[in-house]
Amino acid sequence: MATPPPPSPITAMFSTFRAELDEHHDRRERVIKASRDITALSKKIATSLPAPLPAPIATELAPRARTITALLTALLPDLHALHAWRYQRQLAPGLQELVEAAALQHYLTTQRLLAPAEARALLPAGVPLAEEDYLLGVYDLTGEIMRFAITGMARGQVPGGGARDVVGDLRGLRVGLEGLEGGEGALGREVEKKRKVMRACVEKVEGAVYGMIVRGRERPVGWVPEGGGPEERKREGVEGC
Repeated sequence: MATPPPPSPITAMFSTFRAELDEHHDRRERVIKASRDITALSKKIATSLPAPLPAPIATELAPRARTITALLTALLPDLHALHAWRYQRQLAPGLQELVEAAALQHYLTTQRLLAPAEARALLPAGVPLAEEDYLLGVYDLTGEIMRFAITGMARGQVPGGGARDVVGDLRGLRVGLEGLEGGEGALGREVEKKRKVMRACVEKVEGAVYGMIVRGRERPVGWVPEGGGPEERKREGVEGC
């Protein structure tokens, strides 16, 4: 009986490559799934936030925040060392949505913008938060503040003046974000797209406040300013605006 030939070193080398690629794809899929789950939970947190924040709502949000922390903690082995940046693109949507929800809750409770260091402190050690993910989450925050302002106007509250000047805060955000340059490439295109959304959100709140002040007495109770309805948002395809 003939002796089988020894395994080729080329075959062994490609077997190693195959194992590494399989591990890479499995790790990538785990990061993508966790990012989607974090996105969904963060959206639920953002849409559940009224102002002021009642204790029952805060209690309801706590389990979702713990679930997000658990999802990120479970990813730590997949984000070790250089892998943290290798899979940054796959994790970015979830982190941006988390920044948006956390920044909205922070704004409603403190009327301040969540700082980058405060956003990073919300993440488990070992999960990086890139500057662009923080900034893109702040861009999306303007849409949530617009929703808060429009909802308040439906109850007859003008979102300007007094202790919480929502219009002034939105204008301040617009001034700061307008000064940022995303550069060229994918980030630049994403920044420009979100900048257009941000401008539209601020302008809608300004127009709605103007209409409410000038013609507020003619509006029926429960009136919602134009541009704040879900159908128009759907037609325009603008997130949060």
